[in-house]
Amino acid sequence: MKKLINGVESVLEESLNGFARAHNNIIQFNHQPHYVTRKNKPENKVALISGGGAGHEPLHTGVVGKGMLDAACPGQVFTSPTPDQMLMAAQEVENGAGVLFIVKNYAGDVMNFEIAAEMLDCLHETVLVNDDVSLPKNHSTGRRGVAGTLIVEKIVGAAAEAGADLAACKQLGDKVVNSTASMGVALTSCTVPALGQPTFDISDNEVEMGVGIHGERGREIMNLTTADELVQILAKAIDEDLQPAKGQRVLLHVNGFGATPLMELYLVYDLAAQFFEERGIKIVRSLVGNYTTSLDMAGCSITLTLMDDEMLQYWDAPVHTAALRWGI
Repeated sequence: MKKLINGVESVLEESLNGFARAHNNIIQFNHQPHYVTRKNKPENKVALISGGGAGHEPLHTGVVGKGMLDAACPGQVFTSPTPDQMLMAAQEVENGAGVLFIVKNYAGDVMNFEIAAEMLDCLHETVLVNDDVSLPKNHSTGRRGVAGTLIVEKIVGAAAEAGADLAACKQLGDKVVNSTASMGVALTSCTVPALGQPTFDISDNEVEMGVGIHGERGREIMNLTTADELVQILAKAIDEDLQPAKGQRVLLHVNGFGATPLMELYLVYDLAAQFFEERGIKIVRSLVGNYTTSLDMAGCSITLTLMDDEMLQYWDAPVHTAALRWGI
């Protein structure tokens, strides 16, 4: 294992320290327990809180700030944050308008956020993100929350910034989730520092199709083929799940898993855009880059969100975070 770290036990703390130094005009970092909060939060605004295991950066700490999250709770690498992290973060940022938890559908995240919500003495709601179409809708644990989480956080964050109440933010969040589908493919595994070796074996001529974001295996192993053929598989699964009508406006997001060059991500975007445009779908917004990563995994995911006027308005609204900035 080759990594720029001092030790397995200290890597998260030291990384968060660096993040806080680099973005001290936007966020502040609480050390015990770990959570990041937004600076200069307006009064009487719904507080948006998310979190999950470290290793997905910039999600979620990188999207704390104006127009997105008010707090993020990072757990250890690929490990859910604890209820006390979520509870203390919520108590710090709640200011009278209630708390909305945005939770990726993984068992540990769901359980710990539920425990925190039960202990929270204020109005609260939860939006559960389950955009991964590599799993069937009737899967025993439900579909996983993956790169579509960022889309939910941006749109709902803008609504909260504009003064939407808790019920409206919850309703909008559920609408975005139901309008979003994602699927990914991995060329390599990733190496969790505490493990010290790749989490699964994959040969040079294989890919993992339908992979998650925690280094877990995908739904099937395939032979490595051209980018065009891989994108066709990903985009077709998304198209069959969402079934966008001809003329439907969409946001197309190509997300890197941490070790894929932008040159390749833009190539994937071009292929995916061609796929949907050939079917009469109107791509009106785009996002390309490493946003929901899996440490040093090579590969990418494609996310499609069906947009309407309300969602477009909130996507375009000003945002000022470490990872997303526009309109400011």
